Amino acid sequence: MALATGTDPSSEGSSDSGASRTLQAYNDLRALLMSGHYEPDSRLTESDLTARLGVSRGTLRSVLARLAQEGYVTAEAHRSARTRSFSVEEALEILETREVLEAALAASAAERATDADIAAMTETCKHMWEHQVPGGREEYWKLNRRFHEQIREAARQATLSRFVDSLLYPLVMQQYRDADRQHPRTDSVREHEAILATIVTRNPEAAAAAMRHHLSAARRALQLQLSVPADSPKGR
Repeated sequence: MALATGTDPSSEGSSDSGASRTLQAYNDLRALLMSGHYEPDSRLTESDLTARLGVSRGTLRSVLARLAQEGYVTAEAHRSARTRSFSVEEALEILETREVLEAALAASAAERATDADIAAMTETCKHMWEHQVPGGREEYWKLNRRFHEQIREAARQATLSRFVDSLLYPLVMQQYRDADRQHPRTDSVREHEAILATIVTRNPEAAAAAMRHHLSAARRALQLQLSVPADSPKGR
């Protein structure tokens, strides 16, 4: 991701350049939010963001207004905003909805994936094995996101993809993921390979079932983490 740097906010003159700069700032800030750069419920100040993004306060306010409308941030008084924070109930509802939508995407991918799509997913799974080791967690999560994005691309279902985006589930995972876990769940790569196998064999019903199994397993792991008593060593 390339953040805008060295931009003179006063140079935002033409409507075309202004619109382009606003879109770039939106994409940059959205990427920062989705990557977990900011902690949940963190205050976002105009002074910090205008310097980071290289835009004027007016442009930033337009960006924050759009992000607030889409649910990435919550607007506050005095022209500031906060990153989203999700209750446990909200988080679980979002993940349950994701299971339904991504199962439909997997089914569509089983029908529409090209040989190039399948080759890309196969390569991603191969690299996931390489990073399912202590210390490989961050890279593994990147590969995990890539695999799910590849399925969405192979599904060629723009409407379903927009619904998935609206769930903001990466923000949920950033908030609730287990910071103490040194590597992914043992069965995670096998679950991805099972999804891939159903796509390779062009079996949409099996693809949907495999995706539901994978995402429900991830959700159950999250529920187990949240059920740890607050006075236990893990819950402190």
